[in-house]
Amino acid sequence: MEDKITKEYTYITLRQQPQIKDKVAEWFHCKWGVPKEVYLECMEDYLNNETEYGWYLCLDGDKIVGGLGVIENDFHDRKDLTPNVCAVFTEQEYRCRGIAGHLLNMVVGDLKSKDITPIYLLTDHTDFYERYGWEFLCMVQGNDEADMSRMYIHK
Repeated sequence: MEDKITKEYTYITLRQQPQIKDKVAEWFHCKWGVPKEVYLECMEDYLNNETEYGWYLCLDGDKIVGGLGVIENDFHDRKDLTPNVCAVFTEQEYRCRGIAGHLLNMVVGDLKSKDITPIYLLTDHTDFYERYGWEFLCMVQGNDEADMSRMYIHK
């Protein structure tokens, strides 16, 4: 039996497998509750080269087990802090295997190669993103959120 901890996963951008965009949009929708159409619109812009704000995935065979995206603004009041990594998610049974960290490093490298820096990330987590070179920047007000959330920056 293959050791799942050391198993090789496939990391891709959506541009590498555009035919799975509906599946990807549905996956993100199920994780975050944002309408599938919103994801599809952002993905279409990326696939049509209208933006470099892309979608990054970890696959186990043909199963999506982790992913994240990059959008202009992740539903907060600081419109000047852009672009934003969004929708970071790893399936429960795949956590603690470095998948999210690999995806974060992948997006940072990809955007830096396109001279898109700095990038931002909105989260309520502490002590996770710092492991991957992210620094706490400030608190921001999320749209329709009672409490402030943490904004991180990667330079």
